[in-house]
Amino acid sequence: GPTGNRISFNLNGIAYSTFDQEIEQFLQSLDKFHPTLPDSVAEYYLRKGGFNTSDVRVTRTVSLASQKFIADIAHDALQHCKIRASRDKRKDQKLVLTIDDLATSLRAHGVEINKLPPPPPAAPAPPPAAPPPPPPPDM
Repeated sequence: GPTGNRISFNLNGIAYSTFDQEIEQFLQSLDKFHPTLPDSVAEYYLRKGGFNTSDVRVTRTVSLASQKFIADIAHDALQHCKIRASRDKRKDQKLVLTIDDLATSLRAHGVEINKLPPPPPAAPAPPPAAPPPPPPPDM
């Protein structure tokens, strides 16, 4: 019988729901989907995190979630940039995304970043070597 927005039915002794069909359609669509994050990169980080799978659909699901996460952060950062730019009354102003816009967006998504302190000043270059003495005159 119906359960919320789901419709359950029995086919050849196996219970299905429209939710099961949606998941199956989603998994089938992953075979044709090529996310921005290549499978090899997603697999590398999954393995590095202790998760091994040979099912490319799992890898692509993680890639898709990563792509969505990055797109949301970029979109939010752009909105922060536009808000900041709207406070400036100059005309013909170009939008410039700053690290502060990105940090605000990341913080809203649970990611904290810290700015690194500037590197120490470079040591002064050693003075150039003295030129070699001229050769002795020929006699």
